[in-house]
Amino acid sequence: MSRLTRLLLLALIIAVGAGCNGGKPKPRENDLVHIQSRTKPHSKKVIVFVADSLMYQSIDKGLELGKLPTFKLLVERGQYYKNLVSSFPTMSVTIDSSLLTGTYPDRHRVPGLIWYAEDEKRIVNYGTGSIEVLRQGAGAVLDDALVRLNGDHLSKRTPTIYERLRKQGRTSASVNGLIYRGDTGHVLTIPKWMQASVSLPEKIRVQGPDFMTFGALSNPLEGMKRLPDNVAGNLGFNNEFAIGTVAYLIEQRKLPDFTYVYLPDQDHELHKKGPSHLDGLIKLDGQLQRVLQAFGSPEAAQEQAVILIVGDSGMSSILPRSGNPVIDLTDLFQRYAIMRPGETASQKTDIALAVNETMAYVYNLKPGRSIKELVRELQREPRIGLISWKEGEWIHVARPGSGSEFKYKPGGRAKDEYGQKWTLGPNAALLDVKVDLRKHVSYGQYPDGLRRLYGALHSHDGEFIVITAKQGYEFTGHSSPKHRGGGGHGSLHETESIVPLIVYGTDRKPERLRIVDLQSYILNLLRVEE
Repeated sequence: MSRLTRLLLLALIIAVGAGCNGGKPKPRENDLVHIQSRTKPHSKKVIVFVADSLMYQSIDKGLELGKLPTFKLLVERGQYYKNLVSSFPTMSVTIDSSLLTGTYPDRHRVPGLIWYAEDEKRIVNYGTGSIEVLRQGAGAVLDDALVRLNGDHLSKRTPTIYERLRKQGRTSASVNGLIYRGDTGHVLTIPKWMQASVSLPEKIRVQGPDFMTFGALSNPLEGMKRLPDNVAGNLGFNNEFAIGTVAYLIEQRKLPDFTYVYLPDQDHELHKKGPSHLDGLIKLDGQLQRVLQAFGSPEAAQEQAVILIVGDSGMSSILPRSGNPVIDLTDLFQRYAIMRPGETASQKTDIALAVNETMAYVYNLKPGRSIKELVRELQREPRIGLISWKEGEWIHVARPGSGSEFKYKPGGRAKDEYGQKWTLGPNAALLDVKVDLRKHVSYGQYPDGLRRLYGALHSHDGEFIVITAKQGYEFTGHSSPKHRGGGGHGSLHETESIVPLIVYGTDRKPERLRIVDLQSYILNLLRVEE
């Protein structure tokens, strides 16, 4: 995760400023033994490469220009889908949770990159912008990202694919995945400079799959394979580290039954330069070629494994500064007492904000105050696209400038393409939803919008509003990062929600084209019972 990379580097800056130093302790992991000690597989290996912010538009452009020979081979010999629906919010940590658990946030309980924990009266932040992290407290953010995300926040009632595979006697691996919970013990080894700066212990014990890398914090190939895991290599949170790890496992014939690989490099590049930039994709093409060659040839790879390449979210172009693209929620709610980063809520606090780029949560912390009061404040801002909140079993949707509302709830006679049933009130067009005479629901610019919005509004406790920005705009709070003239994601809109999926090595087709359904597809490829 590129944001985790920047968070770790921020901790380094703090440590250097404090005069801290010290070498990196050597990891002592037995991951290769875990893989060897398990039973033999009965089907092809499955490797899933999740490329952060990979977009089909970029792939198509690169193919047209003749700059993506590996993608060309994979597309021509495999399956290529351009309409895989992501999770919501379209932020990596929530999307990865959906992919690896097969559920939306109402079940896996990871609401976004940043959210408000009602029971602790504080903001949970897994690593947003540098200023926001500093104000929140780098130690608290690292604790959330490194310890509590997998240990506490990801619902224990929702098993990960690693846990499912373990019960079936299959082996699995996570290469730099932020969501990694499994049944095998591992140790994250915290460098001494980081311990001193953010008060973390030297060793953090976690549960993961049989084989697990987490950048420089958990590198079981230390001493066997030279990988870029130093500061210059973003502490191992980079494509080269991940690709080198997978290539080694393939060449040494130690590939487990299932391997999840997270590739973060393109996301950071597109945030700065915008979604039309191709340099990162061209590098990724070369890296995937190395994976195919590790098998011996593309034909050998096709015989031995099923390879999935998937984006996690799309990205919208954010207007330049002259277009006034940043919606400052602190200005919009300036007459309210807003909780600041690093604070805990008190009786004097009116609202809390959790900004996930082009999406945000707005929390009503005043007992007895109607949430509609905050909704009215939001309706004054024309750059907001959608405003949604729940009342009892109903989900409400509104738009600035519209005098009407749309409400809906699960169950009923209306049925969508995913087999989900709904009761829909009037004005469904506010969410670009259409219902025909047979009560068939179809989606427009918000794919699987009813279910994904429901998932976010039931992802954690509290009374809150979900808002998304219109295309070209993004939100900010007290110190949220801004991407003027670059790219952003987070919202429900199709530009940020539709991602590509390439399948190489099998003719089996996914039953449904949603991130949340990929776990079932992967288990089917491995012939594992759910």
